[in-house]
Amino acid sequence: MRSIFELLLSAGLWLGIPVASSALGRAESPLKPNIVLVLADDLGWGDLGCYNAESRIPTPSLDRLAGQGMRFTDAHSPSSVCTPTRYALLTGRYAWRTRLKSGVLWGYSPPLVEPGRVTLASMLRDRGYATSCIGKWHLGLAWATREPAQFGDLPEPAAPAALVDYSKQIPAGPHTVGFEHSFVLPGSLDMEPYVIVENGRPLGPVTGLVDGSVHQRKGGRGFWRAGPIGPGFTHEGCQPRLLAEAEAFLRRQTRERPFLLYFSLTAPHDPWVPQPEYRGRSKAGDRGDFVVQVDAAVGRILSVLQERGLADNTIVVFASDNGAHWLPDEVEKTGHRANGPWRGQKSDAWEGGHRIPLIVRWPDHVRSGSTSDALVCLSDILATAAEILGLKLPKTAAEDSISFLAVLRELARTARKSLVMHSANGVFAIRRGDWKLIEAQGSGGWSPGEVAESAQLYNLRDDPGEQANHFSDRATIAKRLRGLLRETRSSGRSPRR
Repeated sequence: MRSIFELLLSAGLWLGIPVASSALGRAESPLKPNIVLVLADDLGWGDLGCYNAESRIPTPSLDRLAGQGMRFTDAHSPSSVCTPTRYALLTGRYAWRTRLKSGVLWGYSPPLVEPGRVTLASMLRDRGYATSCIGKWHLGLAWATREPAQFGDLPEPAAPAALVDYSKQIPAGPHTVGFEHSFVLPGSLDMEPYVIVENGRPLGPVTGLVDGSVHQRKGGRGFWRAGPIGPGFTHEGCQPRLLAEAEAFLRRQTRERPFLLYFSLTAPHDPWVPQPEYRGRSKAGDRGDFVVQVDAAVGRILSVLQERGLADNTIVVFASDNGAHWLPDEVEKTGHRANGPWRGQKSDAWEGGHRIPLIVRWPDHVRSGSTSDALVCLSDILATAAEILGLKLPKTAAEDSISFLAVLRELARTARKSLVMHSANGVFAIRRGDWKLIEAQGSGGWSPGEVAESAQLYNLRDDPGEQANHFSDRATIAKRLRGLLRETRSSGRSPRR
């Protein structure tokens, strides 16, 4: 049973009152909550049963998690592809403010997170948290080389394989931006090199080469590029290996020290390689079965928290890095709408590219079975964590992060007034209230379709499918949104109004 002192401390955090705060804005409390942040890769809004009653994929663990916490229906990734979303998630800053103006990084790209920048991990580590990053990294690594070499942000399938010295410590990566422990895949599961990097050191001699494979869409067993591969690495076994490492980390934790686990799944991004026990479990093919495996992995994480007696003081956040890469003919064939009712898919500025599932469970603080239609972004997690701990972030950090703690407490309907989204091709979109402006004639990504006007303006309340373009007949609204977008881009931070 919790003592009266502990309950008072808990109440202080609940009310947003810093307990024993230092001059640096540091909140000292034995009841700092643990944080488990699970990020799926290419999981769509409509994949989960708790979001889409007609989903063709069973997701009992995530449906149960939603029933134990708050489910957000208007949550977004800041980008419709993965690297920029991961940057914003950890730094609270839009990635288009960096060198990455479109697309994603590759397996040999240099680090995107700038030295000295505050991250979710460094903020929590400095407040006494054990911090671990397990899974897909995709934010660049400073590979050691046999001779002086510089790698760029394009796929380089030949040169790096000969130049990288996989036997040496990597000078910069997750272990240098706040994670005390890291066990990561450098890029995506379809992207070389195929090796696990633990605490900045590649595991084993990377002397093998794997041939490329063909996507299921073309009759293959799953798409990946040819390239170097580490000992014992298999695409089918990667996600289970990462899950085992995440479970092991949680089993090492105690109530004496708070912890952050950032568990970044490689699934259901292609290659779609579900384990045998999950094959045939969905009605949406190999990808659907891979989503079933994602759901089971989340169930395992929740079970370990419960077994270790850590669940009651742990905030669990589940989200996806962008929308699903699910084509119209696959919707027609399977009857499964991976992106729910939203137009488009991964890569697009349309809603299907960036409207994502977001679920937050925090026992005794977030009401079970609650739902919020607040406009939130994954970049907001850093500021929310800071407010929970009573911390004041410096002006040079988390420029695009706005706390939604009041929304979690149901003390406010919304916290964020506007949101900027970015497509794979570098197209900007901005949302304020019901209105959304896209600065392009098309999707900004991989989906076809264009309007006659130079830009698109939609009212998402009246037209959630983004079909009726009001750019010409609502010119005043379009002008106002363009001005807000210019202000957000030029000022270096998101407006708080």
